[in-house]
Amino acid sequence: MTAKIITIGDEILIGQIVDTNSAHIAQELNKIGISVHQITSIEDEHSHILTTLEEAAKRADVVIITGGLGPTKDDITKHALCEYFDDVLVRNDEVLQHVEDLFKKIKGTQISDLNREQAMVPSKAIILHNKYGTAPGLWMEKDKTVFIAMPGVPYEMKTLMELEVIPKLVKEFKRPFIYHKTIRTYGLGESAISLRIEAWENDLPKAIKLAYLPDFGTVRLRLSGKGKDKELLKISIDSEFEKIYPLLADLLSDKSDVEDITGTISNLLKMKKQFLCLAESCTGGEIAARLTKIPGVSSCFKGGVVTYATHSKEDILKVPAGIIEKYSVVSAQVAEKMAENAKRIFKSDFALSTTGNAGPSKGDSDAEVGTVFIGLATPDRIFSKKFEFEGSRGQIVEKSVNEAFKIILKELI
Repeated sequence: MTAKIITIGDEILIGQIVDTNSAHIAQELNKIGISVHQITSIEDEHSHILTTLEEAAKRADVVIITGGLGPTKDDITKHALCEYFDDVLVRNDEVLQHVEDLFKKIKGTQISDLNREQAMVPSKAIILHNKYGTAPGLWMEKDKTVFIAMPGVPYEMKTLMELEVIPKLVKEFKRPFIYHKTIRTYGLGESAISLRIEAWENDLPKAIKLAYLPDFGTVRLRLSGKGKDKELLKISIDSEFEKIYPLLADLLSDKSDVEDITGTISNLLKMKKQFLCLAESCTGGEIAARLTKIPGVSSCFKGGVVTYATHSKEDILKVPAGIIEKYSVVSAQVAEKMAENAKRIFKSDFALSTTGNAGPSKGDSDAEVGTVFIGLATPDRIFSKKFEFEGSRGQIVEKSVNEAFKIILKELI
């Protein structure tokens, strides 16, 4: 089965909000064997919606629409659906009761006729209950294509997908199995990796596709396949990965499906029953932000400080002013002292530190923009590495974060 996702809203097209709905919908459809062939964002304009629906019906078995189901005049998706399906809006008493019940729970907020209009739905639609909102989901069919409309509010859409859309798709249609397996490499770019595994890639079965997913300092390799036999598909892809491990042994942290280096670091720390802490400067808390996205990371991560200004390094981390004056705030000596003192303050086994010039100006140091020192204090030693990154401020910070993770990962391994 194939699907097309259509997001409706001018706010997406002008960049006012980021379309996270499409990514979530695509992931959920993929899990049940429905391949998304296209994602389209369009404006709140009647004729544009109709044209997009017509084109989508020619290309997909399932068309999922988000946005434009609200109570205000700029929400016109229901009216466009009525024209496309030659239908009319009728009042649904169950939806009306749900809307009124929602407003009873909100103290001090009166329900209006505009809110009650949410109960007006296309007569040909199957109603999908929206537990947390006033706009119901709509399931409509035409010429063997299923059209599903949902609100654009992310938490409402996600609940509808989980409780209504996915279960109904699973019940209504026979679908193939889709299986993906991903490994993450560190230290080489995608072109260099491609040359190294060229022979292996050329010998891949036609039913298995390889994708390169590059990022700063890391490249993920994903094998994907589709078939009727789930176990056979899994065995086939797993066996191909067994062939690639020896070719990339020096670039892999492990052979697991961990999607991010932080997961590998967390697992290793937990296994060793050790703790990590941070002393960040130029990375501004980004390392901590990445780590704390992992559930349960408190069992191996004690915390961190962002000593962005020079005096913060002196006052909080007790980096001697003499060291800063002699070597500069962006130096190996300062990075190492930051890590050493953070390790002591947090009573941890490891401490990572960063200090550098991310730009656009040099700040408190004469070091060139892009110069970054990353320090690490371990149970046995303290050391640092110097990097000279190129790119924008954001890119320099991102590269610094990735290199910091690579340093601690290598030490843990």
